[in-house]
Amino acid sequence: MDNNVIRFSVSLPEKLLAELDKKVNEQGYASRSEFTRDLIREKIVKDSWQDDDQEVIGVLTMIYTHHQNDLVEKILVIQHDADIKIMCNTHVHVDHENCLETIMIQGKVSQIKDFAQKIGGLKGVKFSKLVEAAVPTS
Repeated sequence: MDNNVIRFSVSLPEKLLAELDKKVNEQGYASRSEFTRDLIREKIVKDSWQDDDQEVIGVLTMIYTHHQNDLVEKILVIQHDADIKIMCNTHVHVDHENCLETIMIQGKVSQIKDFAQKIGGLKGVKFSKLVEAAVPTS
């Protein structure tokens, strides 16, 4: 990890600076710098998802009816056939009808999006959301 910190100045209109300070305080940041670093990292992660060949990580969250014909089997087949790395699954029985599952995944953007779309489109999947993440280099 590079411990060299470079200081630079940023000019902001007064109202924008007031909004920045409000966010810093509301969200419990130690400083404007910490808040700004997080914004920059978030932008870098978001931009990494624009390149289909970029290696990224994500979390697919879904809620589904486990009683739906062969749904669990179809989900497992998609996972086993995927060209991505499945790092971890978490399965929770929400109630008698519904299951909540998270799948932590790693791979190329295009492959992860394809994987998420295949599972999200299955009959019996009530909710599906992909959280796009990546490991910023700094």
